Amino acid sequence: MSLPAGGLSEATTPEERAALIEAGRLLFAKPCAFFTAAQGLDHLPPPDGIEIALAGRSNVGKSSLTNALTGQKALARVSVTPGRTKQLNFFRVGEGPLVLVDMPGYGYAKASKSVKEDWQGLMFDFLRGRPNLRRVLLMMDARIETKPSDTAVMDLLDRAAVPFQLVLTKADSVKPAALAKRQAEIEALARKHPAGHPLVITTSSETGLGIEELRAELAALAG
Repeated sequence: MSLPAGGLSEATTPEERAALIEAGRLLFAKPCAFFTAAQGLDHLPPPDGIEIALAGRSNVGKSSLTNALTGQKALARVSVTPGRTKQLNFFRVGEGPLVLVDMPGYGYAKASKSVKEDWQGLMFDFLRGRPNLRRVLLMMDARIETKPSDTAVMDLLDRAAVPFQLVLTKADSVKPAALAKRQAEIEALARKHPAGHPLVITTSSETGLGIEELRAELAALAG
């Protein structure tokens, strides 16, 4: 069975969904390894493979989710100082085409200043000019409201014409009614942005919620 190219949002039968989930499991059963970092455009690796960028506010749980996604406890370091990382870190999944790009967190100190300084320069140039960048996974904390820095980054992704998909993190810390409300808010927000993907994935790195769905989405992108 051929996989729906659009991922879970285009899976119209239980069989297609199951095939995507299995493809994601097999993809991330392979080792994922760091291979380079870039602090400037001249340090970027050649645009080889299919790149998926991982982005979010500092302290959104991006490193924990990356570790859960790849099944490796220490692939992405969980910093005790949010907002410290200022470089692009590249990880290859197995020997195939999929490359994960860990982007610096934003919005920890002063939201507008952080987005401007960290993202309008290297980050925006990377997003706008990387020909093999297929999607940005933009992570949002399920426990708190959307911040101005989040909407600023979504506007930036719209301007760069880079497709992004919203991923809710830390869902295990939210009661069901509040989580359902937050999910609806995020889905409505995604629909307001030209570059936004309609499917929002809700996750928890603690319980594994949503991890197989996220893996399935990446497997569909990797082809």
